[in-house]
Amino acid sequence: MNIINSNVASQVVKQTQSEVGTLHFFNHIAVVEFNEGTHVDLSSAKKTINDVFEYFGNEKPFGFVANRVNSYSISLMDVPEVKSIFPNLVAYGVVSHNQAGRMNAEIENNFCSTYDIVFDNLYEGLNTIHNRVLEQINLLSLN
Repeated sequence: MNIINSNVASQVVKQTQSEVGTLHFFNHIAVVEFNEGTHVDLSSAKKTINDVFEYFGNEKPFGFVANRVNSYSISLMDVPEVKSIFPNLVAYGVVSHNQAGRMNAEIENNFCSTYDIVFDNLYEGLNTIHNRVLEQINLLSLN
């Protein structure tokens, strides 16, 4: 299910497009829906990375959800560099809608320092990532 066709579409604060896909911004979460057949690496995702940085900066804690409505590939070797660009990325998740997407997400999970990143439906993914972001915000506000 695409964000636009979901019950949370009305909560999207901002939306941007690039050659690799569409970004949907909520208050504390960015959801990306990459285009069919896209190969995502630092070069191809430059606009996406810039849009996320422009929206959240490098201090506001946020979560990122890849909504795998299409089949695409990711350069896993770029993951550490992307993580260094966003020190405020506190939660990451992948919503898979089929077995192939789930297998790819499980591989991505091996490169992430977070836990349980694979979700079977959009709402489960959004709720979990949102709660993880709120936990981090609450931890920061206690300091």
